[in-house]
Amino acid sequence: MTSLRKLGSSDLEVFPLSLGGNVFGWTADETQSFAVLDAYAAAGGNFIDTADSYSAWVEGNVGGESETIIGNWLKARGNRDDVVIATKVSQHPDFQGLSAATIKAAADASLRRLGTDRIDLYYTHFDKPEVPVEEIIGALDELVKAGKVRHIAASNISAERLKASLDFSDREGLARYVALQPHYNLVSRDTYEGELQELAEREGLAAVPYYALASGFLTGKYRAGTTVGSPRAEGAARHLRTERGRRVLDTLDEIARAHGAPVATTALAWLAAQPTVTAPIASARTVEQLPALVGVGELRLTDEELARLTEASA
Repeated sequence: MTSLRKLGSSDLEVFPLSLGGNVFGWTADETQSFAVLDAYAAAGGNFIDTADSYSAWVEGNVGGESETIIGNWLKARGNRDDVVIATKVSQHPDFQGLSAATIKAAADASLRRLGTDRIDLYYTHFDKPEVPVEEIIGALDELVKAGKVRHIAASNISAERLKASLDFSDREGLARYVALQPHYNLVSRDTYEGELQELAEREGLAAVPYYALASGFLTGKYRAGTTVGSPRAEGAARHLRTERGRRVLDTLDEIARAHGAPVATTALAWLAAQPTVTAPIASARTVEQLPALVGVGELRLTDEELARLTEASA
Protein backbone atom coordinates (compact mmCIF):
# COMPACT_ATOMS: atom_id res chain seq x y z
CA MET A 1 0.00 0.00 0.00
CA THR A 2 1.12 3.55 -0.73
CA SER A 3 2.47 5.34 2.34
CA LEU A 4 0.51 8.25 3.74
CA ARG A 5 2.19 11.65 4.09
CA LYS A 6 2.00 14.04 7.03
CA LEU A 7 0.20 17.25 6.08
CA GLY A 8 2.47 20.10 7.21
CA SER A 9 2.41 20.66 10.97
CA SER A 10 -1.03 19.06 11.37
CA ASP A 11 -1.86 15.61 12.73
CA LEU A 12 -3.45 14.65 9.41
CA GLU A 13 -1.89 11.87 7.35
CA VAL A 14 -2.96 11.85 3.73
CA PHE A 15 -2.64 9.82 0.55
CA PRO A 16 -0.21 11.44 -1.94
CA LEU A 17 -3.04 12.13 -4.39
CA SER A 18 -5.98 14.24 -3.24
CA LEU A 19 -9.15 13.36 -5.14
CA GLY A 20 -10.75 16.48 -6.58
CA GLY A 21 -14.50 16.73 -6.02
CA ASN A 22 -15.14 19.45 -8.58
CA VAL A 23 -16.62 16.95 -11.06
CA PHE A 24 -19.15 15.51 -8.60
CA GLY A 25 -22.54 16.92 -9.55
CA TRP A 26 -21.07 18.38 -12.74
CA THR A 27 -19.64 15.86 -15.23
CA ALA A 28 -20.20 12.93 -12.87
CA ASP A 29 -23.63 12.18 -11.41
CA GLU A 30 -24.06 10.60 -7.99
CA THR A 31 -23.76 7.01 -9.26
CA GLN A 32 -20.56 7.78 -11.20
CA SER A 33 -19.20 9.78 -8.26
CA PHE A 34 -19.82 6.90 -5.83
CA ALA A 35 -17.97 4.54 -8.18
CA VAL A 36 -14.96 6.89 -8.38
CA LEU A 37 -14.94 7.44 -4.62
CA ASP A 38 -15.16 3.69 -3.99
CA ALA A 39 -12.27 2.98 -6.35
CA TYR A 40 -10.15 5.74 -4.82
CA ALA A 41 -10.75 4.38 -1.31
CA ALA A 42 -10.00 0.84 -2.50
CA ALA A 43 -6.63 2.07 -3.81
CA GLY A 44 -5.80 3.41 -0.33
CA GLY A 45 -6.93 6.98 -0.99
CA ASN A 46 -8.20 8.99 1.97
CA PHE A 47 -7.93 12.70 1.00
CA ILE A 48 -10.97 14.25 -0.72
CA ASP A 49 -11.00 17.88 -1.83
CA THR A 50 -14.17 19.86 -2.49
CA ALA A 51 -15.65 23.34 -1.99
CA ASP A 52 -19.02 24.71 -0.97
CA SER A 53 -19.38 26.35 -4.41
CA TYR A 54 -18.96 23.13 -6.45
CA SER A 55 -20.76 23.09 -8.84
CA ALA A 56 -22.76 26.32 -8.84
CA TRP A 57 -21.62 27.10 -12.41
CA VAL A 58 -23.77 24.31 -13.85
CA GLU A 59 -27.22 25.34 -15.05
CA GLY A 60 -29.80 24.23 -12.52
CA ASN A 61 -27.26 23.83 -9.69
CA VAL A 62 -27.16 26.08 -6.64
CA GLY A 63 -23.75 25.16 -5.19
CA GLY A 64 -22.96 22.45 -2.67
CA GLU A 65 -23.77 19.57 -5.02
CA SER A 66 -20.30 18.05 -4.61
CA GLU A 67 -20.43 18.23 -0.81
CA THR A 68 -23.89 16.63 -0.84
CA ILE A 69 -22.71 13.71 -2.97
CA ILE A 70 -19.64 13.20 -0.78
CA GLY A 71 -21.85 13.36 2.32
CA ASN A 72 -24.23 10.77 0.88
CA TRP A 73 -21.26 8.52 0.07
CA LEU A 74 -19.81 8.85 3.59
CA LYS A 75 -23.20 7.93 5.06
CA ALA A 76 -23.71 5.00 2.70
CA ARG A 77 -20.23 3.57 3.35
CA GLY A 78 -20.00 4.43 7.06
CA ASN A 79 -16.35 5.42 6.63
CA ARG A 80 -16.20 9.00 7.89
CA ASP A 81 -13.32 8.31 10.29
CA ASP A 82 -11.20 6.83 7.49
CA VAL A 83 -11.36 9.91 5.25
CA VAL A 84 -9.79 13.38 5.39
CA ILE A 85 -12.34 15.87 4.05
CA ALA A 86 -11.16 19.25 2.78
CA THR A 87 -13.64 21.93 1.73
CA LYS A 88 -13.58 25.67 1.14
CA VAL A 89 -15.40 28.91 1.87
CA SER A 90 -15.91 32.25 0.04
CA GLN A 91 -17.47 31.39 -3.33
CA HIS A 92 -20.88 29.80 -2.63
CA PRO A 93 -23.62 31.98 -4.14
CA ASP A 94 -25.28 32.31 -0.71
CA PHE A 95 -22.04 32.75 1.23
CA GLN A 96 -19.86 35.13 -0.76
CA GLY A 97 -16.72 36.52 0.85
CA LEU A 98 -14.82 36.00 4.07
CA SER A 99 -16.52 38.09 6.69
CA ALA A 100 -16.67 36.38 10.08
CA ALA A 101 -20.43 35.86 9.80
CA THR A 102 -20.11 34.38 6.31
CA ILE A 103 -17.33 31.98 7.29
CA LYS A 104 -19.30 30.64 10.25
CA ALA A 105 -22.61 30.32 8.38
CA ALA A 106 -20.92 28.69 5.37
CA ALA A 107 -19.14 26.16 7.59
CA ASP A 108 -22.45 25.13 9.18
CA ALA A 109 -23.99 24.72 5.72
CA SER A 110 -21.01 22.60 4.56
CA LEU A 111 -21.28 20.41 7.66
CA ARG A 112 -24.97 19.79 6.95
CA ARG A 113 -24.33 18.84 3.33
CA LEU A 114 -21.39 16.61 4.24
CA GLY A 115 -23.44 15.00 7.00
CA THR A 116 -20.58 15.26 9.47
CA ASP A 117 -19.72 17.04 12.70
CA ARG A 118 -16.29 18.27 11.59
CA ILE A 119 -14.33 19.42 8.55
CA ASP A 120 -10.77 18.08 8.61
CA LEU A 121 -9.22 20.86 6.52
CA TYR A 122 -11.05 24.15 5.88
CA TYR A 123 -9.68 26.47 3.20
CA THR A 124 -10.35 30.10 2.47
CA HIS A 125 -11.07 29.50 -1.23
CA PHE A 126 -10.17 32.93 -2.61
CA ASP A 127 -8.65 35.55 -0.36
CA LYS A 128 -10.63 38.78 0.02
CA PRO A 129 -8.05 41.53 0.66
CA GLU A 130 -10.79 43.93 1.78
CA VAL A 131 -11.39 41.75 4.87
CA PRO A 132 -8.71 42.12 7.59
CA VAL A 133 -6.75 38.94 8.24
CA GLU A 134 -7.60 39.42 11.92
CA GLU A 135 -11.31 38.94 11.14
CA ILE A 136 -10.71 35.88 8.94
CA ILE A 137 -8.36 34.11 11.34
CA GLY A 138 -10.54 35.03 14.30
CA ALA A 139 -13.59 33.38 12.71
CA LEU A 140 -11.62 30.30 11.66
CA ASP A 141 -10.18 29.99 15.16
CA GLU A 142 -13.71 30.01 16.61
CA LEU A 143 -14.63 27.10 14.33
CA VAL A 144 -11.56 25.17 15.48
CA LYS A 145 -12.31 25.86 19.15
CA ALA A 146 -15.92 24.73 18.59
CA GLY A 147 -14.68 21.43 17.14
CA LYS A 148 -16.31 22.09 13.76
CA VAL A 149 -12.96 22.38 11.96
CA ARG A 150 -9.76 20.45 12.75
CA HIS A 151 -7.25 22.47 10.71
CA ILE A 152 -7.31 25.58 8.52
CA ALA A 153 -5.67 26.36 5.21
CA ALA A 154 -5.57 28.98 2.46
CA SER A 155 -5.93 28.99 -1.31
CA ASN A 156 -5.46 31.71 -3.93
CA ILE A 157 -3.71 34.10 -1.57
CA SER A 158 -0.72 36.42 -1.96
CA ALA A 159 2.50 35.84 -0.07
CA GLU A 160 1.97 39.16 1.71
CA ARG A 161 -1.50 38.26 2.98
CA LEU A 162 -0.42 34.73 3.87
CA LYS A 163 2.47 36.03 5.95
CA ALA A 164 0.23 38.57 7.69
CA SER A 165 -2.22 35.76 8.55
CA LEU A 166 0.49 33.49 9.95
CA ASP A 167 2.04 36.33 11.93
CA PHE A 168 -1.34 37.23 13.46
CA SER A 169 -2.02 33.59 14.41
CA ASP A 170 1.41 33.34 16.06
CA ARG A 171 1.07 36.66 17.86
CA GLU A 172 -2.39 35.90 19.26
CA GLY A 173 -2.01 32.16 19.76
CA LEU A 174 -4.86 31.38 17.36
CA ALA A 175 -5.40 28.61 14.80
CA ARG A 176 -2.72 28.72 12.13
CA TYR A 177 -2.79 27.73 8.47
CA VAL A 178 -1.18 24.31 7.97
CA ALA A 179 -1.58 24.05 4.20
CA LEU A 180 -1.74 26.09 1.04
CA GLN A 181 -3.57 25.23 -2.16
CA PRO A 182 -1.81 26.94 -5.07
CA HIS A 183 -2.30 26.68 -8.84
CA TYR A 184 0.80 24.70 -9.78
CA ASN A 185 1.83 22.24 -12.47
CA LEU A 186 4.48 21.64 -15.15
CA VAL A 187 3.07 24.32 -17.44
CA SER A 188 2.19 26.78 -14.68
CA ARG A 189 5.14 27.19 -12.36
CA ASP A 190 5.22 30.94 -11.76
CA THR A 191 1.80 30.70 -10.09
CA TYR A 192 3.57 29.18 -7.06
CA GLU A 193 7.35 29.11 -7.34
CA GLY A 194 9.21 32.04 -5.86
CA GLU A 195 7.97 34.11 -2.94
CA LEU A 196 4.90 32.01 -2.13
CA GLN A 197 6.71 28.67 -2.24
CA GLU A 198 9.61 30.04 -0.21
CA LEU A 199 7.20 31.32 2.44
CA ALA A 200 5.40 27.97 2.61
CA GLU A 201 8.72 26.17 3.01
CA ARG A 202 9.92 28.58 5.69
CA GLU A 203 6.66 28.35 7.65
CA GLY A 204 6.21 24.58 7.36
CA LEU A 205 3.07 24.68 5.23
CA ALA A 206 2.09 21.74 3.05
CA ALA A 207 1.24 22.56 -0.56
CA VAL A 208 -1.75 20.77 -2.12
CA PRO A 209 -1.70 22.05 -5.72
CA TYR A 210 -4.81 22.33 -7.86
CA TYR A 211 -4.88 22.15 -11.68
CA ALA A 212 -2.15 19.55 -11.13
CA LEU A 213 -2.77 18.19 -14.64
CA ALA A 214 -3.46 21.57 -16.29
CA SER A 215 -7.16 20.83 -16.96
CA GLY A 216 -6.17 17.48 -18.49
CA PHE A 217 -3.37 18.68 -20.78
CA LEU A 218 -0.76 16.79 -18.76
CA THR A 219 -2.62 13.50 -19.21
CA GLY A 220 -1.25 13.48 -22.75
CA LYS A 221 -4.65 12.99 -24.39
CA TYR A 222 -4.50 16.42 -26.06
CA ARG A 223 -2.41 16.13 -29.22
CA ALA A 224 -2.15 18.06 -32.47
CA GLY A 225 -5.00 17.06 -34.78
CA THR A 226 -7.06 15.36 -32.07
CA THR A 227 -10.40 16.46 -30.65
CA VAL A 228 -11.31 15.66 -27.05
CA GLY A 229 -14.92 15.83 -25.91
CA SER A 230 -14.57 17.53 -22.54
CA PRO A 231 -15.87 20.74 -20.95
CA ARG A 232 -12.23 21.55 -20.21
CA ALA A 233 -10.88 20.80 -23.69
CA GLU A 234 -10.27 24.37 -24.82
CA GLY A 235 -8.39 25.31 -21.63
CA ALA A 236 -6.20 22.23 -21.93
CA ALA A 237 -5.57 22.39 -25.66
CA ARG A 238 -4.20 25.94 -25.54
CA HIS A 239 -0.96 24.56 -24.07
CA LEU A 240 -0.40 22.72 -27.36
CA ARG A 241 -0.04 26.09 -29.03
CA THR A 242 3.00 26.98 -26.91
CA GLU A 243 6.55 25.76 -27.44
CA ARG A 244 6.84 25.00 -23.73
CA GLY A 245 3.68 22.91 -23.75
CA ARG A 246 4.92 20.78 -26.64
CA ARG A 247 8.38 20.47 -25.08
CA VAL A 248 6.91 19.32 -21.75
CA LEU A 249 4.71 16.76 -23.48
CA ASP A 250 7.65 15.34 -25.48
CA THR A 251 9.75 14.99 -22.33
CA LEU A 252 6.87 13.42 -20.40
CA ASP A 253 6.36 10.92 -23.23
CA GLU A 254 9.99 9.79 -23.07
CA ILE A 255 10.13 9.47 -19.28
CA ALA A 256 6.71 7.80 -19.07
CA ARG A 257 7.80 5.22 -21.66
CA ALA A 258 10.99 4.49 -19.69
CA HIS A 259 8.89 3.66 -16.63
CA GLY A 260 6.01 2.00 -18.47
CA ALA A 261 3.80 4.56 -16.74
CA PRO A 262 0.99 6.82 -17.95
CA VAL A 263 1.88 10.40 -18.89
CA ALA A 264 -0.49 11.71 -16.18
CA THR A 265 1.25 9.68 -13.46
CA THR A 266 4.61 11.00 -14.62
CA ALA A 267 3.44 14.63 -14.54
CA LEU A 268 2.02 14.14 -11.05
CA ALA A 269 5.24 12.45 -9.90
CA TRP A 270 7.24 15.54 -10.90
CA LEU A 271 4.82 17.74 -8.96
CA ALA A 272 4.79 15.48 -5.89
CA ALA A 273 8.59 15.67 -5.77
CA GLN A 274 8.72 19.48 -5.60
CA PRO A 275 9.57 21.29 -2.34
CA THR A 276 6.59 21.65 0.06
CA VAL A 277 4.21 19.56 -2.10
CA THR A 278 2.41 16.88 -0.09
CA ALA A 279 -0.41 15.79 -2.40
CA PRO A 280 -1.43 17.15 -5.80
CA ILE A 281 -5.17 17.35 -6.49
CA ALA A 282 -6.64 15.65 -9.55
CA SER A 283 -10.17 14.64 -10.39
CA ALA A 284 -11.60 11.62 -12.18
CA ARG A 285 -14.95 11.58 -13.92
CA THR A 286 -14.81 7.81 -14.42
CA VAL A 287 -13.24 4.86 -12.63
CA GLU A 288 -11.10 4.23 -15.73
CA GLN A 289 -9.33 7.57 -15.25
CA LEU A 290 -8.34 6.81 -11.66
CA PRO A 291 -5.36 4.38 -11.89
CA ALA A 292 -3.20 6.98 -13.66
CA LEU A 293 -3.84 9.39 -10.77
CA VAL A 294 -3.37 7.13 -7.74
CA GLY A 295 -0.24 5.68 -9.38
CA VAL A 296 1.65 8.79 -8.29
CA GLY A 297 2.21 7.17 -4.91
CA GLU A 298 4.29 4.39 -6.47
CA LEU A 299 6.21 6.19 -9.22
CA ARG A 300 9.63 7.58 -8.26
CA LEU A 301 11.45 9.63 -10.89
CA THR A 302 15.24 9.84 -10.83
CA ASP A 303 16.97 13.14 -10.08
CA GLU A 304 17.98 13.29 -13.74
CA GLU A 305 14.38 12.78 -14.92
CA LEU A 306 13.10 15.43 -12.53
CA ALA A 307 15.77 17.83 -13.80
CA ARG A 308 14.82 17.15 -17.44
CA LEU A 309 11.17 17.96 -16.74
CA THR A 310 12.12 21.06 -14.77
CA GLU A 311 14.26 22.24 -17.70
CA ALA A 312 11.58 21.43 -20.30
CA SER A 313 9.01 23.41 -18.34
CA ALA A 314 11.19 26.47 -17.78
